[in-house]
Amino acid sequence: MIVRQERPEDVAAIDAVLRDAFGDEGDLVLRLVGGIRASPEAIPELALVAEDDTGIVGHTMLSWVGLEGGPRERLLVLTPLAVRGDRQRRGVGSQLAEALIALAEEAGEPLIVVEGVPEYYPRFGFERASTLGIERPHEKIPDAAFMVRRLTAYDPAVRGRVVYPPAFDFLY
Repeated sequence: MIVRQERPEDVAAIDAVLRDAFGDEGDLVLRLVGGIRASPEAIPELALVAEDDTGIVGHTMLSWVGLEGGPRERLLVLTPLAVRGDRQRRGVGSQLAEALIALAEEAGEPLIVVEGVPEYYPRFGFERASTLGIERPHEKIPDAAFMVRRLTAYDPAVRGRVVYPPAFDFLY
């Protein structure tokens, strides 16, 4: 399996992975990913796929979210992280997450935020955001599900309320 940057010709295969991975929520995730891709917050070089001999089996991306009340105006957000159902629990998601974390490190970013499963993301060093003074963008998001991954350039002065861009509006 290889992990590489997403290419325009991958979109249909990525959409199939997202639908498969997220089931009933697949169309919402497709809408989110499409909104992010079309937005100024998109970072095309930080959108990755995992590919094996069966095709694209996983997808993830980093994009920008706003930050209010701190020394920075924006942070990276990891969303979504998707693996095709027949390839789950085989390390594909881990390889994708670790590749994105390494790219964020190389870029000198202080941290990554994620809204996700509290039992999954701590294996990559994610911890509850509120303990570091990073507030979730919506009260509907459980505190335990809003996490951050501190990177080498982390500065404790980076705190405040995360503000999701318009691509996320339909979710809340």
